[in-house]
Amino acid sequence: MTARRLAPEHQFTIGLLILTGSTGAIDAVSYLALDRVFTGNMTGNVLFLGFGLVGIGGIPFLNNAIALIGFIVGSIVSGRIIGRNRPKGLPVSSRWVLGTGAAIIVFLAVFWLTVGTLAHIELLIVTGLLAVVMGAQVSAVKPIGNSDVTTIVVTNTVANLARDSRLAGGKGEKWLSRLGAVVAMGVGAAIGAAAVHWSGGPAALVAAAIIFSLGTLTLVWATRRHREHQRHAEA
Repeated sequence: MTARRLAPEHQFTIGLLILTGSTGAIDAVSYLALDRVFTGNMTGNVLFLGFGLVGIGGIPFLNNAIALIGFIVGSIVSGRIIGRNRPKGLPVSSRWVLGTGAAIIVFLAVFWLTVGTLAHIELLIVTGLLAVVMGAQVSAVKPIGNSDVTTIVVTNTVANLARDSRLAGGKGEKWLSRLGAVVAMGVGAAIGAAAVHWSGGPAALVAAAIIFSLGTLTLVWATRRHREHQRHAEA
């Protein structure tokens, strides 16, 4: 089935799944190469902060705090830029936010490659900026209105998948997109981890930026198709 024949709603889902994969890749980089910190999955960071508060050894408290703050700042700023009550799709403001995010990821990869081993302050800067990008991404895709593929976390998705399954007495609705989100996160994490293992953090960030950009372009295309359908329906 070609992209033109695919319904816009399905194209939106595919774009969100690709962005979910990019989150898995970026979190693999941040956890494996930036000292045990997540820049997309804030649940993990909140847990790490709790562990650090009671003195559990080996938990980088400051790194996780920086990531949490960066994520919040990114989401707030992006939310202000994009605004509320947007029509379904990816508005121009969201495209700018996601495009800027992809550019920041590439810039960080180049910076990391240039300096080699990151000093502590440099590590915090990279961590904070990646978290800003991840937080901004959440607000940027909000107008699409798909609560099953949030692009940054799959805990609720797994819960909904199990709760609404036929085994639980449900109708098995939306199982494909929900399962796809879980798989996309895992595949993205595997790609990121493999890139870190074989080529290092900078190369893994480049791979994540490519996935991130592909997801953004898919959402832009889906928005155009959605508006074409609306114009035809109104004609």
